[in-house]
Amino acid sequence: MRVRLDAIDWRILRELQADARITNVALASRVGLSPPPCLRRVRALEDAGLISGYTVLLDEPALGFTLTAFAMVGLHNQAEADLRAFENRVIGWPSVREAYMLSGESDYMLKCVAPDLAGFQAFVLDELTAAPNVASVKTHLTIRRTKREPGVPMRG
Repeated sequence: MRVRLDAIDWRILRELQADARITNVALASRVGLSPPPCLRRVRALEDAGLISGYTVLLDEPALGFTLTAFAMVGLHNQAEADLRAFENRVIGWPSVREAYMLSGESDYMLKCVAPDLAGFQAFVLDELTAAPNVASVKTHLTIRRTKREPGVPMRG
């Protein structure tokens, strides 16, 4: 079911996407509401599932994770039970920060972080390629990040 959003809802989402730490009082001021109705709208957006959580963006290299890499994974079998088993394993790997099932040549793309190349290689060899049902793994090391824009494009 699609939720209908008015201009104020969109402004609330835009402001929260830009700064999730904003206080309700400041948010209300920016979107042209008083605090109580603003908070009710935020809660309604949360209840509708449009706001699924709040997070912080960390500086990976400053925290010791200097390598970001992508692993393209091919599986032997794509039966639903095999896909779920692989996905459950992925969820348990801390170095995998994002995972997407794909159409095309690879079945999954995993975004991984590691302290260094040796750490990433250890993950690939000891965990990823050793996992049941994994047929192939192709890795791509990043050189630099050009853009990091979480969320969705906002109009207005």
